[in-house]
Amino acid sequence: MSTTDETALNVADLTEQEKNKTNVRCTHCDSLMLKPGCADYVEVEYDLPEPRQKKRQPDAGGEPELACQKLTRFWVVADMFTFENIAFSHTVANTKYLICADCEIGPVGYHDLATKRCYIALQRVKHVA
Repeated sequence: MSTTDETALNVADLTEQEKNKTNVRCTHCDSLMLKPGCADYVEVEYDLPEPRQKKRQPDAGGEPELACQKLTRFWVVADMFTFENIAFSHTVANTKYLICADCEIGPVGYHDLATKRCYIALQRVKHVA
Protein backbone atom coordinates (compact mmCIF):
# COMPACT_ATOMS: atom_id res chain seq x y z
CA MET A 1 0.00 0.00 0.00
CA SER A 2 0.93 3.59 -0.29
CA THR A 3 3.11 4.91 2.49
CA THR A 4 1.92 8.47 1.91
CA ASP A 5 1.19 10.33 5.12
CA GLU A 6 -2.52 11.11 5.26
CA THR A 7 -1.81 14.75 6.14
CA ALA A 8 0.24 15.11 2.92
CA LEU A 9 -2.87 14.61 0.77
CA ASN A 10 -4.28 17.87 -0.61
CA VAL A 11 -8.02 17.27 -0.56
CA ALA A 12 -8.69 20.47 -2.53
CA ASP A 13 -6.81 18.97 -5.51
CA LEU A 14 -8.85 15.77 -5.33
CA THR A 15 -12.38 17.14 -4.87
CA GLU A 16 -14.83 19.13 -6.93
CA GLN A 17 -18.10 20.06 -5.20
CA GLU A 18 -17.22 17.54 -2.44
CA LYS A 19 -16.96 14.65 -4.96
CA ASN A 20 -13.93 12.86 -6.37
CA LYS A 21 -12.52 14.93 -9.23
CA THR A 22 -10.32 12.18 -10.69
CA ASN A 23 -10.35 8.46 -11.37
CA VAL A 24 -9.64 6.40 -8.25
CA ARG A 25 -7.25 3.52 -9.04
CA CYS A 26 -5.43 0.71 -7.28
CA THR A 27 -1.92 1.73 -6.23
CA HIS A 28 -0.54 -1.68 -7.24
CA CYS A 29 -2.13 -2.74 -10.52
CA ASP A 30 -3.72 0.55 -11.68
CA SER A 31 -7.19 -1.02 -11.89
CA LEU A 32 -10.01 1.55 -12.07
CA MET A 33 -12.15 1.51 -8.91
CA LEU A 34 -14.20 4.69 -9.26
CA LYS A 35 -14.85 7.16 -12.07
CA PRO A 36 -14.85 10.92 -11.37
CA GLY A 37 -17.90 12.30 -9.56
CA CYS A 38 -19.03 8.93 -8.16
CA ALA A 39 -18.07 9.33 -4.49
CA ASP A 40 -18.50 11.97 -1.80
CA TYR A 41 -15.63 13.15 0.38
CA VAL A 42 -16.13 12.57 4.11
CA GLU A 43 -14.00 12.77 7.22
CA VAL A 44 -14.68 9.96 9.66
CA GLU A 45 -12.23 8.25 11.97
CA TYR A 46 -11.71 4.53 11.31
CA ASP A 47 -9.04 1.99 12.25
CA LEU A 48 -8.39 0.23 8.95
CA PRO A 49 -6.22 -2.91 9.15
CA GLU A 50 -2.72 -2.56 7.74
CA PRO A 51 -2.22 -4.24 4.35
CA ARG A 52 0.73 -6.26 5.61
CA GLN A 53 0.31 -8.03 8.92
CA LYS A 54 2.94 -9.63 11.09
CA LYS A 55 2.07 -13.02 12.56
CA ARG A 56 0.39 -12.38 15.92
CA GLN A 57 -0.84 -14.54 18.75
CA PRO A 58 -4.62 -15.05 18.93
CA ASP A 59 -6.56 -13.04 21.51
CA ALA A 60 -8.85 -14.61 24.15
CA GLY A 61 -11.54 -15.23 21.50
CA GLY A 62 -9.12 -17.15 19.29
CA GLU A 63 -8.82 -14.39 16.67
CA PRO A 64 -5.42 -12.83 15.91
CA GLU A 65 -5.25 -9.14 16.74
CA LEU A 66 -4.80 -6.98 13.62
CA ALA A 67 -2.44 -4.03 13.35
CA CYS A 68 -4.51 -1.04 12.24
CA GLN A 69 -3.95 2.45 10.89
CA LYS A 70 -6.20 5.28 12.08
CA LEU A 71 -7.49 7.08 8.96
CA THR A 72 -9.91 9.99 8.62
CA ARG A 73 -10.22 10.86 4.91
CA PHE A 74 -12.51 8.70 2.80
CA TRP A 75 -14.52 8.55 -0.38
CA VAL A 76 -18.00 7.31 0.53
CA VAL A 77 -20.20 5.44 -1.93
CA ALA A 78 -23.86 4.82 -1.09
CA ASP A 79 -24.38 1.98 -3.59
CA MET A 80 -21.84 -0.83 -4.02
CA PHE A 81 -22.77 -1.09 -7.71
CA THR A 82 -21.22 2.37 -8.29
CA PHE A 83 -17.75 0.80 -8.26
CA GLU A 84 -16.03 -0.13 -11.50
CA ASN A 85 -13.92 -2.75 -9.76
CA ILE A 86 -13.88 -3.75 -6.09
CA ALA A 87 -14.00 -6.95 -4.05
CA PHE A 88 -15.39 -7.60 -0.58
CA SER A 89 -13.91 -9.71 2.24
CA HIS A 90 -15.82 -12.05 4.50
CA THR A 91 -17.73 -10.27 7.27
CA VAL A 92 -15.63 -9.30 10.30
CA ALA A 93 -17.52 -7.63 13.19
CA ASN A 94 -20.34 -6.24 10.99
CA THR A 95 -17.81 -4.94 8.44
CA LYS A 96 -16.56 -6.17 5.09
CA TYR A 97 -13.18 -4.91 3.93
CA LEU A 98 -12.73 -3.64 0.38
CA ILE A 99 -9.85 -4.82 -1.80
CA CYS A 100 -8.87 -4.50 -5.44
CA ALA A 101 -10.78 -7.13 -7.42
CA ASP A 102 -7.90 -7.55 -9.90
CA CYS A 103 -4.80 -7.92 -7.69
CA GLU A 104 -6.64 -8.65 -4.42
CA ILE A 105 -4.44 -6.28 -2.43
CA GLY A 106 -5.94 -4.26 0.37
CA PRO A 107 -7.81 -3.34 2.35
CA VAL A 108 -8.38 -0.04 0.60
CA GLY A 109 -11.52 0.62 2.63
CA TYR A 110 -14.52 -0.93 4.30
CA HIS A 111 -18.23 -1.62 3.79
CA ASP A 112 -20.43 -0.87 6.80
CA LEU A 113 -23.19 -3.49 6.81
CA ALA A 114 -25.44 -1.38 9.06
CA THR A 115 -25.53 1.63 6.69
CA LYS A 116 -24.68 -0.24 3.43
CA ARG A 117 -22.11 2.49 2.67
CA CYS A 118 -18.64 1.84 1.30
CA TYR A 119 -15.65 3.89 2.41
CA ILE A 120 -12.41 4.08 0.40
CA ALA A 121 -9.41 5.56 2.21
CA LEU A 122 -7.82 8.35 0.14
CA GLN A 123 -4.39 7.24 1.36
CA ARG A 124 -4.80 3.65 0.13
CA VAL A 125 -5.58 4.50 -3.52
CA LYS A 126 -4.16 6.74 -6.23
CA HIS A 127 -5.94 9.56 -8.00
CA VAL A 128 -5.40 9.90 -11.75
CA ALA A 129 -6.89 12.53 -14.03
